[in-house]
Order: sequence, then C-alpha cells, then structure tokens
Amino acid sequence: METIAYIPSPSRGVIHLGPIPLRGYAFCIIIGVFVAVWLGNKRWIARGGRAGTVADIAVWAVPFGLVGGRLYHVITDYELYFSAGRDWVDAFKVWQGGLGIWGAIALGAVGAWIGCRRRGIPLPAYADAIAPGIALAQACGRWGNWFNQELYGRETHLPWALHITSSEGGRVPGYYHPTFLYESLWCIGVAFLVMWADRRFTLGHGRAFALYVAAYCVGRGWIEYMRVDDAHHILGLRLNDWTAMIVFLLAVLYMVLSAKKRPGRETVVEPGAADGEGVSDGEADGADEAVEAKAAEAADDDAEAKDDADGEVKDEVKDEAGSGTKKS
Repeated sequence: METIAYIPSPSRGVIHLGPIPLRGYAFCIIIGVFVAVWLGNKRWIARGGRAGTVADIAVWAVPFGLVGGRLYHVITDYELYFSAGRDWVDAFKVWQGGLGIWGAIALGAVGAWIGCRRRGIPLPAYADAIAPGIALAQACGRWGNWFNQELYGRETHLPWALHITSSEGGRVPGYYHPTFLYESLWCIGVAFLVMWADRRFTLGHGRAFALYVAAYCVGRGWIEYMRVDDAHHILGLRLNDWTAMIVFLLAVLYMVLSAKKRPGRETVVEPGAADGEGVSDGEADGADEAVEAKAAEAADDDAEAKDDADGEVKDEVKDEAGSGTKKS
C-alpha cells in the first residue's frame, strides 16, 4: 500500500560550502542552544537576575552537556563502536547522530554548577529559569534526526508517515512513525506547561526544572516504546524506558520533598543584581561609575555653595560692624 501523503526525508543531511561541511544535525543543535539561552535570559531577568548571566553559565553547561550526551550514547550502544568490524573512531563523530539526553542533562548540570558557583548563584534557581528553554532546545535538536533519517518508529501508512529513503546502516526504505516529530511537539508542550505552572504556582528551588524532567519522561516513555532502532532490553522494555521511569520517580520525589522543606521561591537569585537593575556586568560597572561621578559633582556643588554662603555671611558681618562704628 503506497502512502499518498507523507513527510519526505531530506535527500542528504549535509551541504558542502567549498571544503566546509554544513550539517543539518549540527545546525539543529546550535539553534536549540540559542533558543534555550534566549528564553532562559528573559526568565532569569524576570526573576531578578542580570542580563547575560545565563549565557555566561551556558559557556560551561553546553560543552559539558554535549560530552555527557555523547558518553551516554556510546556507553549504552557500545557495540556500534567497539564490536567486531566496527571502527572505534566513529565514537567521536557526533555529527552522525547519537546524543543521549540523560547524559546531556546530567553532565550539563555539572557544568552549570561550576558556572553558578563562580558567580555565587544557586544552581536550583538557574535550573528553574532555563528549564523551558531546555525543552525547546530538545524540540529543535530532534529535527537533526530528520536530517539523518534516524530514530523513527514502526511502519505506518498514516498521512503524516515519515518516508525513509536511505538504506545505509541497515535501514529499510519505507513509511514509518515520525517519532522525532512526536518528541519535538511533546517538548514544546512541556515548555509551555512549565512556564504556566511556574506562574500559577510560583515554583522555586528547582521545582520548575523537576517538573520539566518529569513531564519529559512521560512523553519519552511512550515515544521510546514506538521506536524500532536497536536498543538494549531489560524485562522486555528498552533501556531508555527504564531510565525514563526511574528519572520520573526521582523528579516527582524531589518536587514533593522540596515543596515541604523550602516552599515558595527564592527572593534573591543573583547577589548584587538588584542594585544593577538586572543589567550585565559591564553595564552595571558603567552605571556605578556614573553614580560616583554624579555624587562627586554634587559634593563639589555643595562645597561651592557653602563657600559662597560663608562669604556672604562674612560680608554682612563686616557691613554691620562698619555701620555700627559710624553711628557711635
């Protein structure tokens, strides 16, 4: 049965600009990072932080996240790189796909912790601000799987079926569930859910981030169940299904315990930000210099005014003394 309506796959996932390869997978990751930083910055300023802080910490979090995501993929699918007939060098070819979100979040959190510690910022507050942005970054990143024609679901003839045309790596051309699209849409929904719940319930101390994790795990569970790519199975379930269930329970447990121990939201998320009115470090320094200059000018004006007043008083005293002498 031929599917009349379907989602076409790109004929290739890379375009060469001279000797420079431009890869769709990499572009999707980069776009996701920019979206996460942009939205995270807006939310951080709204919480009382300075502009630019999210990007400064992302300089630590993003590289750690990429390494963590790749490590998770290589470890859980080691046979793709270290079994007989495989080339272990392929483990470093990130552009061919293969980033595990679990490892990316775990090691990315380590990088964010380092960045937050250097700025004297609590990691849970930063995580809450960046959580919806991470979900949107995942939504963008999943389109990289579309460029690589990978991570699709079972065969289907639905109008939105994904047409796989490549036969590389054991692929069988045909029409399949576009699980990359399902997860992308789910992540967008998670982002809006977190932003709504954050406003509605004033989430703080890492609970907005925990909600993002829990909500994502729910969607990842059923999407993972639909995928047909090779994966390790435990008791009939894919490894990532078990990971999603465990992480979901931990996220919910954190939300419950955190709400009891530290209700409400942080009043101060970045020391000194209130004085700078949420501006960046350079702008804050410039503002401080301007304030000091104005204070110096005011002090000089006061001194001049005082000197003038003293001079006028002395003149008046002299005049009175002179007139008194004449009268006597």
